[in-house]
Amino acid sequence: QVQLVESGGGSVQAGGSLRLSCLASRGTLSAFGVAWFRQAPGTERKFVSGITRMLYSSFTRYVDSVEGRFTISRDNTKNTVYLEMKNLKPEDTGVYYCAAGADISSYIKDYLYWGQGTQVTVSS
Repeated sequence: QVQLVESGGGSVQAGGSLRLSCLASRGTLSAFGVAWFRQAPGTERKFVSGITRMLYSSFTRYVDSVEGRFTISRDNTKNTVYLEMKNLKPEDTGVYYCAAGADISSYIKDYLYWGQGTQVTVSS
């Protein structure tokens, strides 16, 4: 059983930066593919970025809208995955969830464990 806890959300102006953290308080996060999803008000939860489990040397993936602005990374010594977000835009606003599964995927159904989410609000 893996328990995920997100932190680092907040309110920033457009152009600002935030770093989200996804800590596994139980379980070993390096054994899982980990992704960040975003859910804006009134919309579906959507894949933003993912990092493969360590067996595959941690390949990363991003949706086009965040490519070049967001960076996903792992710190296995802290059992944590990060999402560094720069040059934030109002359309990045939403609740950000981390999720762990066998590998990374754009599909919610492929993830076994989810955190409770952290709110990111970007004002123009």
